[in-house]
Amino acid sequence: MGFKCGIIGLPNVGKSSLFNALLGLQKASSENYPFCTIEPNVGRVPIPDSRLAELSLINKSQNTIYGQIEFVDIAGLVKGASKGEGLGNQFLSNIREVDAIIHVVRCFDDKNISHVYNRIDPINDIEIIDSELILSDISRIEKMLEKIKKSLKTSKDEFQINFSTLTKVKSELEKGSTLNKIDLSEEEFSIIKSAGLLSYKPIMYVANVDENSIETGNNYSMLVEEFARRKNINFVKISSKIEEELSSFDVQKEKEALMKSLGIQSSGLNTFITEGFKLLNLITFFTSGPKESKAWTIPNGASAPDAAGTIHTDFKKGFIAAEVVSYKDLINAGGNINAKNLGLIKTQGKEYIIKDGDVILFRFNV
Repeated sequence: MGFKCGIIGLPNVGKSSLFNALLGLQKASSENYPFCTIEPNVGRVPIPDSRLAELSLINKSQNTIYGQIEFVDIAGLVKGASKGEGLGNQFLSNIREVDAIIHVVRCFDDKNISHVYNRIDPINDIEIIDSELILSDISRIEKMLEKIKKSLKTSKDEFQINFSTLTKVKSELEKGSTLNKIDLSEEEFSIIKSAGLLSYKPIMYVANVDENSIETGNNYSMLVEEFARRKNINFVKISSKIEEELSSFDVQKEKEALMKSLGIQSSGLNTFITEGFKLLNLITFFTSGPKESKAWTIPNGASAPDAAGTIHTDFKKGFIAAEVVSYKDLINAGGNINAKNLGLIKTQGKEYIIKDGDVILFRFNV
């Protein structure tokens, strides 16, 4: 279990280079011309978690199964993408399938790498992409409204709330508002969530800087950071060049030595995982025993039956109880048997809200 991030941005901002580095392979083309990534490149990497490794060791698990983060390298968008420019419709449809958006912004000068608009202006670059996402959503809503109009003729009450909600959102988007700034009721929010709108997606801005600016940033990245702060959007500073270099090392100590020399505390992958969990409000619970130890990613606030359902729908359908112990208590006790003997494993019912780091055994009957 994990989550799916789409990497977007204008052509030649370093998306494919970043994608290659995150996956530690040379899969995506990163040539110096627009649309070198025509089809989305997809790659999965395990989510590092030292807690799972400890659980596996202490319970002598035969297998250790980490959660996964899926990265999708989506070809460069350009102005007019919402109207089909530069293969835009195809690219925009790929974005709809992801959980979160990583918007890579060029924050470096390099005469050998062309800019699609022949000048480095990160805020203008951001606004082009944001505008295309909003225009695409407006177009999508218009098509949905046309379909609902036909349905209103036969089932007015059933579809009226959908029609009024989409009309309201369309009007606000046309004024330049973003979805997170529109006042919506819980029912309206649910309707918008199911509509697959791009501007609804959680997003983080990633300033791709040169190697010399990774520690302090530069004038370009500072503009992006301030812009993100004003819009209350997550901001990350990264150097795809450095990440590519880090990915070439097989020995962890060599990676750590390079990171230390550059003043980097965390790799790009770990940064995206940390920020991704914050962005999507996710937590991790574990199942652990002699056969396997496994990490599961769920929304923060999920109930015990909902967590059970991530393992198998039958677990939720026939949920009886959850035997729960915190990761720390289990490790300190020295394993499942000792934790049980010490009374640290508690039986919880349907109302129990899962906490990050819970180790759980579900009881069910179908």
